[in-house]
Amino acid sequence: MNSIKTFNTRVAEKITSLISTMWCAYLFAAIALISLPAAIKSGSVVIIVAWIAQTFLQLVLLSIIMVGQQVAGAALEQKINETHEASLGEFELAKEARRIADQELAQIKSMAAEIHAILKDIEKR
Repeated sequence: MNSIKTFNTRVAEKITSLISTMWCAYLFAAIALISLPAAIKSGSVVIIVAWIAQTFLQLVLLSIIMVGQQVAGAALEQKINETHEASLGEFELAKEARRIADQELAQIKSMAAEIHAILKDIEKR
């Protein structure tokens, strides 16, 4: 069962990678244009509109839309990666700031202890 699913996934990925290219859009446009003269020759507005809607637009726009989705997906992936890298950089800066703050707090505690010791010494005198 799993091997069939894997096979189906690979076939789907291969077909999608072939269909989602501008070369495929050009090929589909050429195929669609083969039937254009017959549609025009019919003289029927219904046949011409059907050719435009069902033959040309559906066939050609399929590939073009898929190419557009790939471009948009790649741009989104780049933005996500850039945001991730920036977030990691900010996280490292925050860790460094926390480390410095911890050091400063330790110094303040040390100074407070020294002041406290001095005040105790003054009280004893």
